[in-house]
Amino acid sequence: MTDLREVTVGTGSGLDTADMVLNIGPQHPSTHGVLRLKLVLDGERVVSCEPIVGYMHRGAEKLFEVRDYRQIIVLANRHDWLSAFSNELGVVLAVERLMGLEVPERAVWLRTALAELNRALNHLMFLGSYPLEIGAITPVFYAFRERETLQAVMEEVSGGRMHYMFNRVGGLKEEVPAGWTRRAREAIGQVRRRLPDLDNLIRRNEIFLARTVGVGVLPAADAAAYGASGPVARASGLDFDLRRDEPYLAYGELDVPVVTRTTGDCHARFEVLLDQVFVSLDLAERCLERVDQITGPVNVRLPKVVKAPEGHTYAWTENPLGVNGYYLVSRGEKTPWRMKLRTASYANVQALSTLIPGCLVPDLIAILGSMFFVVGDIDK
Repeated sequence: MTDLREVTVGTGSGLDTADMVLNIGPQHPSTHGVLRLKLVLDGERVVSCEPIVGYMHRGAEKLFEVRDYRQIIVLANRHDWLSAFSNELGVVLAVERLMGLEVPERAVWLRTALAELNRALNHLMFLGSYPLEIGAITPVFYAFRERETLQAVMEEVSGGRMHYMFNRVGGLKEEVPAGWTRRAREAIGQVRRRLPDLDNLIRRNEIFLARTVGVGVLPAADAAAYGASGPVARASGLDFDLRRDEPYLAYGELDVPVVTRTTGDCHARFEVLLDQVFVSLDLAERCLERVDQITGPVNVRLPKVVKAPEGHTYAWTENPLGVNGYYLVSRGEKTPWRMKLRTASYANVQALSTLIPGCLVPDLIAILGSMFFVVGDIDK
């Protein structure tokens, strides 16, 4: 008779075992879109992770080459569909830099205000969806309440809910509606007063803390090595923000607080995102106050066919998800010879190959959600 005390349990206890290869995606609720992760598992522990991208690739950079400078804005604002205004902005800044255009002051301050409102909208989406992915349904209702308040303001000024198409080479599409700055400030005030509801609900929730604290730690050195930026990098202690360090638009005249953490885990990334919403609301309000003090046009009158002079330039912006770069090469024609995008999500998602190995399968969802990427922004 077998002595039960001598029987051991666990991986490899008297059994021949082999690692298992598991595909998460390319279509899976936890991957924010068609991203594929090729995992090697030892039991429930991840041995290695290979992010495989390209399932949403639509060749935007090649399409830029056969469209004029107005038309490429339509394409460029879609790769990160949560940050459309900021995507447009990077393109027009690159074209304006190459053309040597000086944008009217009122347009500069309006652009800055709208960019910060767009940043808050982006972050609120993730602040609602991330807890939802790990089992908390209530926060998404609070996040979307605030998101809809700001969305109404953006829709009024541009006519679009997601793809605003409000930037133009030389400024903005048109003047904002009468009384819009007042209504925008009122919306910001409402969101600022109600945002603590979301903060109090989730930031110190015991279950949320158990799922996120100490999980998916990204050290600062690894974040820098992979070229990570934005909230993901700042949660790891990389104190870098283009709005403060290499100002563009009106950021040079604003005191931009940069939110950072040092732990680099899932909870730190969530906290950075949440605290940055408060910062963006403050910055947008200050810009709108300045707009009310400025009169004049919001764009430069240009010929029907815009041609950038021969040459090349590089513009980069602090998009909601991190640093976006726009490398423009012109041969003096109405279409760019080359427009290369450097997107934040593409760099950030590469760090998954370092973050995920060693974690358990149940922690995989918490880590994925905390990287705050948009798959279209990866595949462009």
